[in-house]
Amino acid sequence: MHNGTNTRENPMAERNQRAPRAHAGGELVIPVAAVAFTLYYVSTIWNSPWTAQVGAFLVGGLLLTFCALFFVRVALELRGGEASFGFQNLMTWDDWYCGRVGLLATTIGYVWFVEDLGFTLTTFLFLFLSMAILNQLRHLVTCFAVSAVMALGGWALFIWAFDTRFPAGWFEETMKGITG
Repeated sequence: MHNGTNTRENPMAERNQRAPRAHAGGELVIPVAAVAFTLYYVSTIWNSPWTAQVGAFLVGGLLLTFCALFFVRVALELRGGEASFGFQNLMTWDDWYCGRVGLLATTIGYVWFVEDLGFTLTTFLFLFLSMAILNQLRHLVTCFAVSAVMALGGWALFIWAFDTRFPAGWFEETMKGITG
């Protein structure tokens, strides 16, 4: 039986059967902010030690590459009519449910408290809270263990081995006394 909407013969029928158009404007906010922050950060490290410059250029280069690929994908979707340049999806109820708002709060908290609590403790709290939010408060022991290992690894690599000038808090001061 033929219903008159053969998609091979009628490309408009195929286009009409696709999912609703995505609002690409809301999806561009974080990548645009990431590009702006990366360019700002790279501009501030010209007189820093070479280790900081290498790390910044490596991570910044990767971030800029991934953002560029994302921008190309969005441009192709806009050009192909698969997306619109709307911002309707910038904040929805799903953001509360899936934890995006909680992740934003933990990120702001990290920036706010890193000077007072120090790099290691703040990094541990940020990672633990982020993983707990993304896991919807399940597997908290695993979140705790992974966060502790990653924060201690960050301390061992950046502060102890490379002697980078990250904010020092209680943990860093205690470890400086122990390790000499």
